[in-house]
Amino acid sequence: MNRALIDTARVVEQGAFTPEQKEYLAGLLAGVAQRAQYPFVGVTAEGTLTDDPAQGGANLADRPTFHGTPVEELCKQERWKFEEHGLDCWDRILAHAEANRFPDEENTFRFRFYGLFYVAPAQNSLMLRCRIPAGELTAAQLKGLADLADEFGDGRAAITTRSNIQIRQIQPKDMVQVLIRLQGLGLTSKGAGVDNVRNITASPTAGIDPQELLDVRPYAHALHHYILNHRDLYDLPRKFNVAFEGGGAIDTLSDTNDLGFLAVRVTEQSLQRSGVAGTTAVSPGVYFRVRVCGITGHKQLAQDAGILIPPQQSVAVAAAMIRVFAEHGDRTNRQRARLKYLVDRWGLDRFLEETQKQLAFPLVRVPLEACELPPPPVRHGHIGVYRQKQKGLNYIGVVIPVGLMSSRQMRRLAELATHYGSGSIRLTPWQNLLLVDIPDAYVETVKRGLVRMGFHYEATNVLGGLVACTGSKGCKYAATDTKGHAVAVGQWLSQRVSLDLPMNIHFTGCPHSCAQHYIGDIGLQGVKVTLQGESVEAYNVVVGGGTGPAAGIGRQLFSGILATELPRLLERMLRVYLERRRGGESFVDFTRRHELKELQEMFSS
Repeated sequence: MNRALIDTARVVEQGAFTPEQKEYLAGLLAGVAQRAQYPFVGVTAEGTLTDDPAQGGANLADRPTFHGTPVEELCKQERWKFEEHGLDCWDRILAHAEANRFPDEENTFRFRFYGLFYVAPAQNSLMLRCRIPAGELTAAQLKGLADLADEFGDGRAAITTRSNIQIRQIQPKDMVQVLIRLQGLGLTSKGAGVDNVRNITASPTAGIDPQELLDVRPYAHALHHYILNHRDLYDLPRKFNVAFEGGGAIDTLSDTNDLGFLAVRVTEQSLQRSGVAGTTAVSPGVYFRVRVCGITGHKQLAQDAGILIPPQQSVAVAAAMIRVFAEHGDRTNRQRARLKYLVDRWGLDRFLEETQKQLAFPLVRVPLEACELPPPPVRHGHIGVYRQKQKGLNYIGVVIPVGLMSSRQMRRLAELATHYGSGSIRLTPWQNLLLVDIPDAYVETVKRGLVRMGFHYEATNVLGGLVACTGSKGCKYAATDTKGHAVAVGQWLSQRVSLDLPMNIHFTGCPHSCAQHYIGDIGLQGVKVTLQGESVEAYNVVVGGGTGPAAGIGRQLFSGILATELPRLLERMLRVYLERRRGGESFVDFTRRHELKELQEMFSS
């Protein structure tokens, strides 16, 4: 930059300019500086070269950029996307399938755009992750997935914390056939991994819940299909989670998502109480309250964005926010590339201003006090028998320990859904499922059938509150066998401790926190510790997390507890809690009213 530009920049920094003038002049100076560094060379309409920007369009002498970031500054994964769009790797998949060849690092990244994960060294095979919008499956689809698991996998499937299904132990030669067969079931895996909008979740009891404010399934499905049909929404800096919550009995964990839509009611009374009656464009009705930047692995729950939107605007608002993230998120450092970091850098107001530029309708800001929040969700409402809003019908929440099902169990669940219900199945973010539309006369029959196949429906059973990520048996990042340890802990505690209130115990294998250990009553993060010169499995113990009305990030209580010692420690913690709680106090409330030092002393004695 020459001396005149330096002097002008100093005046802008010090001088009497409005913020708008400063912003304009800063942009002008940046453009002039860049022009000085990169002389203009363009092409006129006649095809001749020119140095006049007014005639020549883009500067062909400028350095290339990707979403505004110079290519040489991109991280490795972003350079791969710059060279070839993530969805354009189909020929690579075909070639690997024909050669029965596992992908290298670059193609491992690319294949995740089609929901195929090479999970070595944990397993020398691939994992398939589906997209199941709103967690809605038909019995026929569940049976079809069981067939896929038998023919191409290990005869099992797992329900994920995004109301989704994963199948493991797939060989490269079967990749294409698996994707084709999946499409034949009316499902897809496109965009199920890496830097994409992940499976769209919604209230599992949507449409059947007596207490819901809104059936959110149409909006979840609409956003799912909008994403499938727009390539630019597959080109994000990092993953992006969206949830729709209709105010029903089962918590959808919308406050753990990058973007959450929470149904609320606005009444004349609530508008008057908040002091905004007659001053806004909002009339009484049901709306979505928008939450942004939930990322529990970074100890942050979503914050209220201050805006209220009619439900029919939700897909447009989601698409606009995702596009703002795509254009402005960090593409140089994957550790700081989630939406949270863009909003931290800009501030919420600017993020909403940039979103507004993408929309043809105004974003209306309304204080939270003008809204009537839905009733709190039922604690462990995803387990047990509950009445539907449809007379004489029920849904049954089935405990699937840590989400694992054999293909035989999947087929049996599909048969129960078909023979005694409507053939509809709902997956939940708690790694279990609901059988819906069960007539009163068949409830006991279905319950007996569940027990016979190895599942159950009891909300106070410890096994019903277990959540576990894949763990070291199937993920290279995990330090511990989370699913194996979770089941062992659940069985140990079920035989020794009798709970009268439900509670959640979350096992996650690494700092990525796929099982969201910071929001569990008890959260466990897998680590390695050295014992007598050997590396062994252990856990950091977190307590007091929660979502919804009990929202909060848990506090780390213990570090490096050996996996072999964990069952006895958790038993002691629960016994102390039951002995010292006040009345019917929950475990979360009990831990939150004590300092960490007090808890450590109580639980260690």
